[in-house]
Amino acid sequence: MTVPSVLCVILNWRTPEMTLRAAEHALAAMEGIAGAITLVDNDSRDGSFEAMTQAVAARGWDRVRVIQSGRNGGFGAGNNAGIRAGLPGGAQPDYVYVLNSDAFPAPDAIARLLAALQADPGAGFAGSFIHGQDGAPHLTTFRFPSLASEVEGAARSGPISRLLAHRAVPLPTPAATQAVDWLAGASLMMRRDVLDAIGLFDETFFLYFEETDLCLRAARAGWRTLFVPDSRVAHIGSVSTGMKTWDRVPGYWFASRRHYFTKNHGRAYALAATLAHVAGGTLHRLRCALAHRAPADPPHFLRDLIRHDAGALLRPAAPVPSPVTGAS
Repeated sequence: MTVPSVLCVILNWRTPEMTLRAAEHALAAMEGIAGAITLVDNDSRDGSFEAMTQAVAARGWDRVRVIQSGRNGGFGAGNNAGIRAGLPGGAQPDYVYVLNSDAFPAPDAIARLLAALQADPGAGFAGSFIHGQDGAPHLTTFRFPSLASEVEGAARSGPISRLLAHRAVPLPTPAATQAVDWLAGASLMMRRDVLDAIGLFDETFFLYFEETDLCLRAARAGWRTLFVPDSRVAHIGSVSTGMKTWDRVPGYWFASRRHYFTKNHGRAYALAATLAHVAGGTLHRLRCALAHRAPADPPHFLRDLIRHDAGALLRPAAPVPSPVTGAS
């Protein structure tokens, strides 16, 4: 029987010491599993590449190599660089495991994802239970976005949320292994042959929605995505993106959202999704005004959404990109 191999890819953006810490945890979790770990520096230009290269050599990590992406194309493009590089020597792995640089797998976390995929031939992807350093669970299980979910998520209203509960994007964290629409990409294992069939991450996304799009392409090709709660990974969260300290949602988030809807459902649906969100958001603001409290959205969120998507409507439709293949 052939022993399956796993390529673990960890993307670094100006956090070399934390990335090395993630690699140290991944090395322990790869014990007894064939394969290797690739650290991809996403063109940090701050000495990260050199620091990681020197540290890997000094620590004698012969299963770890450091490569340079050559450009900061975002989360998907950086991970694609590591996936395309394959295993040392040029061989392709049976499974690809993407791990965030601020995520630290338990010693059995990778083995449990591998076992889940080997036990379920219809599953293409498997992801971990993500928790904070205090053990508190992070929400990482979701439904695919829809018009109904845009209304529900923006309105934040008890009656509307109850009515549309079956369409809300967030899913309660399952207690046992089960299929979900999509998972956050902090700790995600993928069959290599599925990636060969559907393509790698769509590099049009700079940050956000790229794993949603990838899981949707897998689902449309007949592959399930599994949440595996016994695979536990500690996660700091948003260290590279700075999301927790945003004063205003950046333009690339709006661009990714619109690209997701346009690519997968068409321009008319993307427009309807924005109108649905605006309707829900307007209702939320009216309720907040009556209650004399501030809206829960980030500052200027609804205005920025309208302005970004209105501008996109005036531009010619961009061609839908072809799937990014894994070929070198």
